[in-house]
Amino acid sequence: MSEALTAAAQLHPEKEAVVTRDERLTYAELLEQATAFAALLQTSGVERGERVALFMDNTARTVACIYGTWLAGAAVVVINPQTKTDKLEYVLRDCEAAILVADAQLRRTFEPATADLPFLKGFAVNGADGPEALHEQLDPAAEFQEPFVNPLDLAALIYTSGSTGNPKGVMMTHRNMVFTCGSLVEYLRLDESERILNVLPLAFDYGLYQALMSVHLGATLVLERNFSFPVNVLEFAETEQVTVFPGVPTVFATLVSLQKRSPRVIGSVRRVTNTAAHLPDDFVPTLDSLFPGALVYKMYGLTECKRVCYLEPELVNKKPGSVGKAIPGTEVFLLDDDGEPVPPGGTGTLYVRGPHVMPGYWNLPEQTDHMLRPGWLPGEKILCTHDLFRMDGNGFLYFEGRTDDIIKSRGEKVSPVEVENALHAIPGVREAAVVGVADELLGEAVVAYIVPEDGFEPDERRLRREAMARLEGYMVPAAFRFLEELPKTATGKVSKKLLREQQEPETA
Repeated sequence: MSEALTAAAQLHPEKEAVVTRDERLTYAELLEQATAFAALLQTSGVERGERVALFMDNTARTVACIYGTWLAGAAVVVINPQTKTDKLEYVLRDCEAAILVADAQLRRTFEPATADLPFLKGFAVNGADGPEALHEQLDPAAEFQEPFVNPLDLAALIYTSGSTGNPKGVMMTHRNMVFTCGSLVEYLRLDESERILNVLPLAFDYGLYQALMSVHLGATLVLERNFSFPVNVLEFAETEQVTVFPGVPTVFATLVSLQKRSPRVIGSVRRVTNTAAHLPDDFVPTLDSLFPGALVYKMYGLTECKRVCYLEPELVNKKPGSVGKAIPGTEVFLLDDDGEPVPPGGTGTLYVRGPHVMPGYWNLPEQTDHMLRPGWLPGEKILCTHDLFRMDGNGFLYFEGRTDDIIKSRGEKVSPVEVENALHAIPGVREAAVVGVADELLGEAVVAYIVPEDGFEPDERRLRREAMARLEGYMVPAAFRFLEELPKTATGKVSKKLLREQQEPETA
C-alpha cells in the first residue's frame, strides 16, 4: 500500500495530496511526514507485522500516520475517536498494539485504556505540548530503513461489531487493499484530476478508502472532520471544487432537505457515491439539482471484502431498488440453505469470490469459519455475507434481508448484544432487547425494548443520555419502547422475531 504514496510523490511532488480547513500538504510533504513517522516507529522497536493503533480525528496527520505505518512494514488499526475507554482497551488488547498514537483531546479516554498494557512499546500524543508531542518526535532527518513487505502481509485490522458483543478485527492484506483500490477507481471512472471529499471517519472503511483511492490515483483528498455542519461542508466542497462526493443516506437526506429550502449548485462534482443503505429513488432528482451532471452510484458492501457490487449510474432510473452487479475482478452468486444455486428471481444468501475477500477475523477461528466457506478450488475460501438477495435474469442484485442478528445501521455493524449489555448497566433497567428495524435512510434502525425495574418510570430521555455515555453514536438506539415484559419463547429466550413483528416504531 505504501508504494502508491512513493509513486505519487515522485510523479507529482508539488501537487496537493491532502487539504483540510487547517492545512494543505503536497505529496512531497505527505511522504516526508509518513517517512518520519515510519522512522519513529522503527526507533521505538516496531517490527514487521506489528500493529500500530491510531486513535485520531480526520486530519492530514492521520493520513500521514497510516502511510507511515505501512512504510515501516507494520499493520495499521484506525480507531474511531468516538470509541469509549472500555472498547478502546479491548481493541488494543485484542490486536496487541505495539504503538498507540492518540489525539491530545482524547486523553480522558486513552489514558485509562493504556494504564496496564504490557505489550505496548510506547505511545505518542498528537497536538500535545511537552516531550510527548508527536510533532516533536517526527524528525525528518531520522534514518529510515525500508523493510521487505510481502503482498500477503497484514496491512490493516478494521474492527467491526461481532455477534458476541465484542468487536472483531477484519484482517486485510496489502493484496486485498491494493486490488480493492484498483477495482473501485475502475468502476467509478476516476483519474488523477479528482478532488475527493471525505466527511466520514477514517476508521470507517468507506471513509478510509476515500483517502486510499486519492493516493492510489495521485489525486487530492479534501478531508473534513465530520458532517456536523452540513452548510459549512457544502461551502468547503464548493470552494475546493471537489469532484467526488461520497456519502450515506443520512448525509444525503440532510443535503436534500437543505436543497429544498435553499437551492444551490455545485457544478464541480462529477461523482456522487452512496453506500451503507439503499439510496431512496426520490432523492436522486434533488441531488441532480445540487450536483448537475454528476453520476450517482448506488453500491453495497461489507467490511469483510470492502465492496461487493455497484449499479452503473446510467441504470439508476432503469433498475430502481437494485444495487447492481459485482465490482470488477470479482464474482457474486446466490445459494439456498442446501448450498444449491438459486434460479433467477429466487431469493438466496449472497456469496462473494475475489481477491478482496478477507483472510479472516483476527484470532477468531470459529467466527472466521462462519463467514468463509469452502470455495470452488481445493483450499479456496469464499465469503458468505449472510445477507439475503434476489437476482434477476440479467444478474442484477436486490437486497431482501439479513440472516443473522447483526444490525447494519449507517454503514456500521451494530452488535445487539453489545448495546443490550450497555443498557443493562443503566440503573432502572431490568431487561433490554435490541433489534434492527428496516429504515430507508439508515438501512436498519437500532430499536431498544426496555422492561423497567419496579419503581422506575419509563424515561426515554434519561436512557438516551445514559446510552450515549456508554456507546458510540451509531450504536445508540434510535427509539426506545417500554414493555411490562419481553416476549419469550417456550425455552425462556427473548423472541426478537415477535418484537420485530410488533408495530413499527418511529425512529429519531
